[in-house]
Amino acid sequence: MVHPAHRNGGLARRLGLFDATMLVMGGIIGSGIFMNPAVAARHVHTPFLILAVWTVGGLVALAGGFIWAELATVRPEVGGQYAYLREAFHPLVAFLYGWGLLLVIQTGGMAAVAVTFARYFRELTNLQMADGVLAALALAGLTIINCLGVRAGATVQSFLMVLKILAIIALVMCGLFLTGSPSANGIGAWEGGSSLDVGSSLKSALALGTMIGAAMVPVLFAYGGWQTATFVAGEIREPKKNLPRALVIGVSAVVVLYLAVNFVSVRALGVSGLATTTTPASDVMRIAMGPTGARLIAAGIAISTLGFLSQSMLTAPRVYFAMAEDGLFFSAVAKLSRRSRVPVIAIVMQGSLATIIALSGKYEQILNYVVSVDFIFFGLTAMCVFTFRRRFKTANTDGPLARVPGHPVTTVIFIAICWLVVINTVYQYPKNTLIGLGILLAGIPAYFLWQRKNRR
Repeated sequence: MVHPAHRNGGLARRLGLFDATMLVMGGIIGSGIFMNPAVAARHVHTPFLILAVWTVGGLVALAGGFIWAELATVRPEVGGQYAYLREAFHPLVAFLYGWGLLLVIQTGGMAAVAVTFARYFRELTNLQMADGVLAALALAGLTIINCLGVRAGATVQSFLMVLKILAIIALVMCGLFLTGSPSANGIGAWEGGSSLDVGSSLKSALALGTMIGAAMVPVLFAYGGWQTATFVAGEIREPKKNLPRALVIGVSAVVVLYLAVNFVSVRALGVSGLATTTTPASDVMRIAMGPTGARLIAAGIAISTLGFLSQSMLTAPRVYFAMAEDGLFFSAVAKLSRRSRVPVIAIVMQGSLATIIALSGKYEQILNYVVSVDFIFFGLTAMCVFTFRRRFKTANTDGPLARVPGHPVTTVIFIAICWLVVINTVYQYPKNTLIGLGILLAGIPAYFLWQRKNRR
C-alpha cells in the first residue's frame, strides 16, 4: 500500500496559486475573528486605538508573510518552517518545532476548534449528540478526505475558505448597511463607555503602552497561521513563485477582512458594547436581521471552524512526514500511499491525536501552552533570513527571488515583537508557559534517541 518517499520525490505537485492562497488565508481565519474584536476593546477604549492595534497587528502579520515568502524561495521544501529551521540552525531546533507542533500547537488547537464546530453545529441542527463525539466525527471525516489525496483535501479546503470569505463579507455588509449608530441600537456610544483620553485617563505614556501591549498579544495570535501553508511546499507547482505570492496575497486579504469586521463591530456596538460581549458577530447580525441573522452567522462560524480544521489536516502532517524522512520520527510516517501519494500515516496520526484530545476534554489546558511556544519559533524562523543571506554572500551567489522589504529593520522589528509576546506571556502566565516549555524540552532526549536509532 505504501512506499517510502525519497526526499519528497514521491509527493505530487497538484496545488496552484489559488490553492496556496486559500491555504494561507485558511491557516489564519478560524472562528476567532467572529469573537476576537471584543478582545482589544477590553484593553483599549477608543475606536481609534481598537482599529490601530488591529492595523499594527496586520502590519506585523504582513511582515511575517514577506519573511516567510523570502524563506520559501530559498528552501521550497516540504515541511516549510521545519525545513528553514533545520537548514539555518540545526536539526534539533527543527525537530523541537515539529515536536511542539504535534504535541502542543497543532493538535490541541484542532481539538478546541473541532469542539467549537460541534457546539455551533448542534445549536443549528438541535442534534442530540455529545460535543466530543461530534468533534471526533468531523475530524475523522476530514482525515479520510485528506487521505484520498492532496487534490481532494485542497478542493474541500478551498471550497470552505470561499464560504468563510462570503460569511465575513456578509457580516461586514450587514454591519454597514443594516445597522444604525450604536446609540440608535441602544447599546452604547461610538466613543465608548470609558473613553481613553491620554491627557486625563492615563497618567503616563507607559500606562498607555501597557494597555496597547496587552491588546496586541491576542490580536497577533489571531493573525497567526500563515506559516502553515509552507508545510505543503513539496506539493505546490512552481513553489519558488507561487508560494511567496500566496503568502503576500493571502495575508494582505486577511488584514483587509479583519479590519472591516472590527470597523463594523465598533460601528454597530460601540466600544462599551463591544467590550462587554463575547459574541460580537452574533450581536451585529442580530441587530441587522434579528434571530435569523444570529443563526446565519452561527452557520458561518461552523463553516469557518470546519475550514480551519480542513486546512490543519492538509498542512501539518507534512512536517511529521519531513521529520520521518530525516530519520527523526517513526519511519512509517515517511511513507506515501501508492494511489494518492500523500503521507497517510502522518495524516491519520494527527487526526487520531486531535480526536483523543477532543474526547478527553483537555484541549483548553493545552491551548494555554500554545502562545509562548508558537512565538518562540516565529522569532527563530525570522532569524533564518539573516543566516541564509549571509550564506549567499559568502558563496557569492544570487540571493532569494523574493526579498523582505525594509530588511534588516523590518525583520528585526518582527523578531523583537515575537520575543516581547513571549516575555509578556511568561510574565502573565508563568505556570502555563513553564508547562509548554517543559513539553518542548522533553523533545530533546527524544531527538537524541531517534538520532541514535538512525545511526544504527
